[in-house]
Amino acid sequence: MTPPRPATSGFLERRFQLSRHGTSVNREIIAGCTTFAAMAYILVVNPQILKDAGMPQAAVVTATALAAAGASLLMAFLANFPLALAPGMGINAFFAYTVCLTMGVPWQSALALVFVNGCIFLLLSVTGMRERIVNALPNSLKAAVCAGVGLFIGFIGLKNGGLVVGHPHTFVTLGDISNPSVALFGVGVLLTCVLVARGTPAAIIISMAVITVIGFFLPDGKGGKITQMPTSMLSLPASIEPTFLKLDFTFLLKEPAKALPVIMTLLLVDLFDNIGTLIGVTKRAGLMDKNGHVPGLSKALTADSLAAILSSLLGTSTVVSYIESATGVQAGGRTGLTSVVVAVLFLLALFLTPLILMIPGVAVAPALVVVGILMFESVSEIDLTRFEVSAPAILTLMAMPMTFSISTGIGIGLIALTVISLGTMNRKGKASAVTELHREFEEDPPARPRDLTPFTYALALIFLLHFFEKWLFKVMEK
Repeated sequence: MTPPRPATSGFLERRFQLSRHGTSVNREIIAGCTTFAAMAYILVVNPQILKDAGMPQAAVVTATALAAAGASLLMAFLANFPLALAPGMGINAFFAYTVCLTMGVPWQSALALVFVNGCIFLLLSVTGMRERIVNALPNSLKAAVCAGVGLFIGFIGLKNGGLVVGHPHTFVTLGDISNPSVALFGVGVLLTCVLVARGTPAAIIISMAVITVIGFFLPDGKGGKITQMPTSMLSLPASIEPTFLKLDFTFLLKEPAKALPVIMTLLLVDLFDNIGTLIGVTKRAGLMDKNGHVPGLSKALTADSLAAILSSLLGTSTVVSYIESATGVQAGGRTGLTSVVVAVLFLLALFLTPLILMIPGVAVAPALVVVGILMFESVSEIDLTRFEVSAPAILTLMAMPMTFSISTGIGIGLIALTVISLGTMNRKGKASAVTELHREFEEDPPARPRDLTPFTYALALIFLLHFFEKWLFKVMEK
């Protein structure tokens, strides 16, 4: 690779220290465009998901773009990292399908919970407690959370695509693949998988575009076509007024016992997602030192904490750091200028709102399936040869899609982890031989009672009380 030309001593050089990081303005622009192409699908997917929670889709498109742009700028100017941010996959599904649809929480109240989560996030970041919390759980359970969220998202994609439908006796069954929409969804999944496997840049976006175009020629079974032509190709951004500052704290104040597990789940998923992305991308960018430390990590954590608060105010689920930022790093991005370019492109995309709203759900569902597959890859980090390690992890994996709830999966996994850890103690207070793990599978020591922190026990207890809250209320009434 040809070394970049020395950057000029202008504002960009002074602000982002381009020469020090061995990069140039041109290289950072290319990296920013690459990252945006890899993650632009969120402009389509996030509004589609939050629409199911009752939120106005056009306003959510604007909120998604503004949240992604604002958060990426925070990361650029606070931490100078080549990290782009946007509403997180998995968290948006939890927001819509678990909190709003399953628990019956209005989306305005759900936004208030996102706001509280962001404030807690910020407090934990500035006090240095955030990394301690992440280290409170073994790597196997962290990997299970990521993989379980992947299964959950993938299941939603199969459901939205019509390939999986409800059944009164078997709960779920195969959908009608002779239906043009379902068949087109299947083509979309296979096409996206092929493009991702080939390493095609912007694979998900390309697949969405192809399926959308095919949809112009296929009937939707209602007298029209799967894809409807928009009245215009360009327009001014849709108003954000329907979602802006619409937070409602009523649910939190009236139902704190139900709200607390939701906030804890948002916190945990957000913690694992952001920390994992930060470590992975900064390591690839050469920002991590030989001891595994990332200079300026606290500033990056503060930036995405502020981003979480910003997302709730604008009217979308929690914003997180995107692993797709690694594509920009691969293209040469090394500083926050890459994130600035991503932010500008998200703002420009606002003028394409009619085209974004034109994309049918059948073109979006394959993206959910493939993103779920990519997230499930973390299952390889779980030591399946040790039952005391695999049991909490697999219970987490199974519970998320089968209960249609990320929080339930995390709760069951945490409870199983603490109970199994306590149950495998011998009389001398030491862990029994069965709890010893092969260190090649995990860098952390095995999850023994003396290793689990008070936070782990407290969190498991909170979920346990949440699961039995109806029974507890009946007891208290007596």
